[in-house]
Amino acid sequence: MSKVRVRFAPSPTGPLHLGGVRTALYDYLFAKHNGGDFVLRIEDTDSQRFVPGAEEYIMEALEWCGLIPDESPVHGGKYGPYRQSDRRDIYDRYTAEILKTDYAYIAFDTPEELDTVRHEFEARGEVFSYNYQTRSRLRNSKALPEEEVKKLLAEKVPYVVRFKMPFDRTLVLQDIIRGTFSVNTNTLDDKVLVKNDGMPTYHFANIVDDHLMEITHVIRGEEWLPSMGLHILLYEAMGWDAPEFAHLSLILKPEGKGKLSKRDGDKFGFPVFPLDFKDPSTGIISKGYREEGYFPEAFINFLALLGWSPSDDKEILSLDEMVKEFELSKVHKAGARFSKEKAEWFNHQYLQMKSDEELLTLLKDIPEVKNSSFTDAQLIHIISLMKERATFVKDLYNNGKFFFHRPESYDEKAKKKAWGEQTSEILSSLIKLLSGEDFSAGNLKDKLHHFAEENSLGMGKVMMPLRLSLVGELKGPDVPEIMQLIGKEETVTRINLAIEKLS
Repeated sequence: MSKVRVRFAPSPTGPLHLGGVRTALYDYLFAKHNGGDFVLRIEDTDSQRFVPGAEEYIMEALEWCGLIPDESPVHGGKYGPYRQSDRRDIYDRYTAEILKTDYAYIAFDTPEELDTVRHEFEARGEVFSYNYQTRSRLRNSKALPEEEVKKLLAEKVPYVVRFKMPFDRTLVLQDIIRGTFSVNTNTLDDKVLVKNDGMPTYHFANIVDDHLMEITHVIRGEEWLPSMGLHILLYEAMGWDAPEFAHLSLILKPEGKGKLSKRDGDKFGFPVFPLDFKDPSTGIISKGYREEGYFPEAFINFLALLGWSPSDDKEILSLDEMVKEFELSKVHKAGARFSKEKAEWFNHQYLQMKSDEELLTLLKDIPEVKNSSFTDAQLIHIISLMKERATFVKDLYNNGKFFFHRPESYDEKAKKKAWGEQTSEILSSLIKLLSGEDFSAGNLKDKLHHFAEENSLGMGKVMMPLRLSLVGELKGPDVPEIMQLIGKEETVTRINLAIEKLS
């Protein structure tokens, strides 16, 4: 068997969708599992839909995910160019080749002429298709006299190149994921292979490129499944061996039927793109997983399991572990339903696996943390207290803001529960005990217990109003830990402020 070579071939028409990232991931895993090459090819033949910055976005997104191509417009390689707009002369050569066969022809129909025919069909309650039934009645080289075709070409009348779909053939197609299925060519139309600007459509360009780049396996979304018959016939027309195909199922929306879309992300509050993307035409920014605080390894792990099951149903896998496990035979035929909660669960798991020192570096990217007076040792202490309940690094700060800022207000429900008529007197007495050099959590815990016992108070009468004074709510880690970290002076200041505001 020849060396496995796969390609991920996105179009730079906007940001990379989750489904596209998953396709790239499966391409990468399959290639590396088989000791092969992962190729990135930019399919930019559709100049009208080209979005400035989209190509750079795609490359940055793959790099963030750790899916580094072996060959690409940036990394180079012996099969380049890897950008279709740079391969125009190659397509011209193979357009001439296919036109020498009986599999292709040129068509001069204008859009207006085709619309007229389409309306005639609709008026009869029929659907128009450019195919074996209609091509003989239209303006193309299969219907017009040879002299008229030559005349139109000499006059440089615009034309497209169409594929001549064979009549009444049953194609038996083999897909690695979906098995064997058949399609009759009479159900397929004569697709445009080359547009009137001379640029090839996806159908022709990707066949030429896959052949010349020696692609052995084409892994792509199921939306391309209806095109598989045409593509197999294009390989036949050119006299080339076809690669093996594997069509991936859709990533489904969280609720209801259909493919996951940006609208679903907006509705349910999650990104559908790996990175933030600013639309150059509107200035609107679409959220990305990186900017939302996801770890790339958690994002990739979550995506991998949207349609693939490793052995033993293991859920937490590194990229290297996924490479060792991945087989296309284990990819599911059915669509995989997206879950925001599951995505967050994965990020939580990866956060828990990181050391406090690793998280410190990330936490200090938050300006309020970086500009605080806490030492690294104190910040690591805060991380150890807040880590267990955090899903994102930003949660370490957001859920522990009370370490960095004294309360400006107090939760009303907590106030009713924790603050009684004697609370101010109790806390004023408590302040007198907070002297001495040892302000460690262990010593403070002993002092608070002794204070409660000596004054015949339940611990709730002491700890709840003390927590409310320090935090502003009845939440957070052990009170003595909070006191140690914010220090004696700040602790006393917060208790006095609470007495002043809540009495």
